[in-house]
Amino acid sequence: MKFLIMKDKNLKFIDLFCGIGGFRIAMENQWQNSACVFSCDFDSDSQKSYEANFGEKPFGDITKIHETEIPEHDILFAGFPCQAFSICGDGKGFEDTRGTLFFDIARILKAKQPKAFVLENVKQLVSHGSGKTLERILETLENLGYQVHYKVLNALDFGLPQKRERVFILGFSEM
Repeated sequence: MKFLIMKDKNLKFIDLFCGIGGFRIAMENQWQNSACVFSCDFDSDSQKSYEANFGEKPFGDITKIHETEIPEHDILFAGFPCQAFSICGDGKGFEDTRGTLFFDIARILKAKQPKAFVLENVKQLVSHGSGKTLERILETLENLGYQVHYKVLNALDFGLPQKRERVFILGFSEM
């Protein structure tokens, strides 16, 4: 299966757990015809920074937003909370409510069925729970009809002045 996003196509995307807008900046810089149609972040300081950067305040708690309230979109971006999987966090995974926020992403993917998604988290997600956590995430995404790939990338390898290893999970609709 081949998946191609045309640069001249108007793409709509959503920005979940948006922080200060890293995914949005990247998307808007690469696809000038793209439009962010929904953003959310629970953290009030992140909301303020995002609003200062983009002129709109993200919605808050994703668990309180019904999927029907989220606009249709082509791509879902989500840097979902990493504390539950991080060596700096408590490592409780899905036993931590922050870890279960992944399932809100799955809920939205199931309801909206965008063509693609990009998820980002700490590299420890790959080995968390002896690999069972990532296995469950990948299985969940595949069961929603997506062809899924993941890779750990280091920001240092892309010209940034810090070693920051993150796992990126990409999915493309098989429908």
